[in-house]
Amino acid sequence: MVQSSSAAAFPSAAEVLRARYTGRLPARLEDLAGPRHGRVDLPLHIAWSGLRTLDLDRPRQRMSLYRTVLAEGRHDDRTALLDRDLLLDQWPVLRTLVSRHIRTAWENAFPLLAHRAATAA
Repeated sequence: MVQSSSAAAFPSAAEVLRARYTGRLPARLEDLAGPRHGRVDLPLHIAWSGLRTLDLDRPRQRMSLYRTVLAEGRHDDRTALLDRDLLLDQWPVLRTLVSRHIRTAWENAFPLLAHRAATAA
């Protein structure tokens, strides 16, 4: 039987994004072993324009780095550039700066993040 709708043959944009972000998650938050202080140079595949060197000791730059790595980073980038404790500390605000698909993927995989957001509200 031939499907009458070409849309039925292809996943929705939301499904593609959900799969993309879920596939890049670490197995555990403890796998996030990135730096906690100092300057970080983002690779070109993450930050191809604008500021590429960010200072983790400057809150706005740290938030920008985390937002960018969550959106554009690969699995290995996330484990190398993100720190578990910094992510947990920033999550209540950071979750409002990333897309719904990123937020949902991380909070579904790691309920502690959702809990942090709920208790910070």
